[in-house]
Amino acid sequence: MAGYYDYVLGLIPGALIGVTASLTLVGLPLTAALPVGAAAAGAVMAHAMFVRNPVAGEAPARRSLDGEAGERSATGGSSAGAAD
Repeated sequence: MAGYYDYVLGLIPGALIGVTASLTLVGLPLTAALPVGAAAAGAVMAHAMFVRNPVAGEAPARRSLDGEAGERSATGGSSAGAAD
């Protein structure tokens, strides 16, 4: 399922290209429409970073797959020197 930040990543170029193209079609020169489109894309990014900022608790937990220090195997023992 797509989350908020997936939509933000799609909306950034959409805002830049969409606002710029629509202002150009209305008759504004490209040199004036492009900064307005960039400001719209910047507003989307600013909202994602500062208004609805990512929280560390929302990120999925990273798990080490190589058994670094402090981890134990499912049987509760160390995996170092184990014979299968």
